Amino acid sequence: MNRPNIAAVILAAGASRRLGQPKQLLQYKGETLIARAVRIAQESNLEPIIAVLGAQSDAVRAALAASRTVIIENDQWEEGIASSMRVGLTALEGIAPDLDGVLIMPCDQPRLTSEHLSRLVDGFADTIVASTYAGVRGVPALFPWHARSQLMQLSGDVGARKLLADPLKQVIDVPFEQGELDIDVPEDLEHLR
Repeated sequence: MNRPNIAAVILAAGASRRLGQPKQLLQYKGETLIARAVRIAQESNLEPIIAVLGAQSDAVRAALAASRTVIIENDQWEEGIASSMRVGLTALEGIAPDLDGVLIMPCDQPRLTSEHLSRLVDGFADTIVASTYAGVRGVPALFPWHARSQLMQLSGDVGARKLLADPLKQVIDVPFEQGELDIDVPEDLEHLR
């Protein structure tokens, strides 16, 4: 069977207010978190890769200067994560309308690997495939391309987790050990050591 045509939307528009510095630019194992997210997506053969930027966009863009990433600015980033998903999906509709699916991922999960993203893709059969950690479904998550209209209807700071929690949705779960570790507050910086 042919590998499905899967794009990635990397959500990297937030201001990291609780952290006090742009999490996208934090260093982890010699690279910024945003560059690491892009590399992992590339290693998983996801294409195209869209990075949605907002706050600190000039500095984050500079960290991606050498990558093949499509960089999209979200002027409404302060609305919340749903606006970044909409901007990324709208961009994909214009440049890759024949996708099988789209993987939504953050840039701040230091335990994320290309192997995990590949397991999500391998589990894809025109159904939602979600990471599971700490007793919940979350991102990264892979959605069939035809489900993008449901993602586009989300608003505010409500991400894909709302759809993943819907008991009427068929979802394939892929365990993601330590997936709950992300970078939101200064104490979380310990996860980068």
